[in-house]
Amino acid sequence: MSTVADHYETHLAPVYLWMSGGADAAFARGDGELAALLPPQAKGTTAVDLGAGFGMHAVPLGRRGWSVVALDTSAFLLRELQDRAAGLPVRAVHDDLLSFQRHVRSSIDLLLIMGDTLTHLPDRAAVLTLIARAAESLRPGGTFIASFRDYSTPLVGPGRFIPVKSDADRILTCFLEYGEDHVEVHDLLHERQGSVWQQKVSTYRKLRLAPAWVADALRGAGFSVRSEPGLSGMVRLVATRD
Repeated sequence: MSTVADHYETHLAPVYLWMSGGADAAFARGDGELAALLPPQAKGTTAVDLGAGFGMHAVPLGRRGWSVVALDTSAFLLRELQDRAAGLPVRAVHDDLLSFQRHVRSSIDLLLIMGDTLTHLPDRAAVLTLIARAAESLRPGGTFIASFRDYSTPLVGPGRFIPVKSDADRILTCFLEYGEDHVEVHDLLHERQGSVWQQKVSTYRKLRLAPAWVADALRGAGFSVRSEPGLSGMVRLVATRD
């Protein structure tokens, strides 16, 4: 089984833009989500985007004038981000998600962990550590936004096979196996090479996090929290530091 970082770097990162429908479509979705969540901000407002990938949220934030630290464990995706964030106040950082504090020098206004990245953490203790560090780093009134998939209720039978995306030359499907605290995600990628189809398979773990548990952990750390539907069937928690 691969680590999350290895799974992305060797398996998903090369096709991640394709999975997202291309950069322009992804940036439009990210910008629309931010517009619905955040008021217009003054120059110099600061954000940290954890699991930033190729910049679905970091690039729109930079275009809006935010100063952004965009952190990810995938060097491949961060190179994509740097190309698309050229000239914007966006700094790409290759590091572990829990190490974001070493890359900020003062209180921040916004911390994002979107696109199911929260479930990439190894265990609930790591989630609690991240929440505690978010509370330390955000200014009073600052915002923490997390989106993630609710794996607390297992899918069963054929429902565990999920078609992710396909076209004439590429098919991505995932299959889920549930453990007590984690779900094992098997990503099956088929790509056409001339007249031959080649298969690549990689497996990694995601945490099974109940939204109510995450919301309670945020409240315990001093946040006011609201829960709402996110993009692509995810849950989104919007937390304000008291």
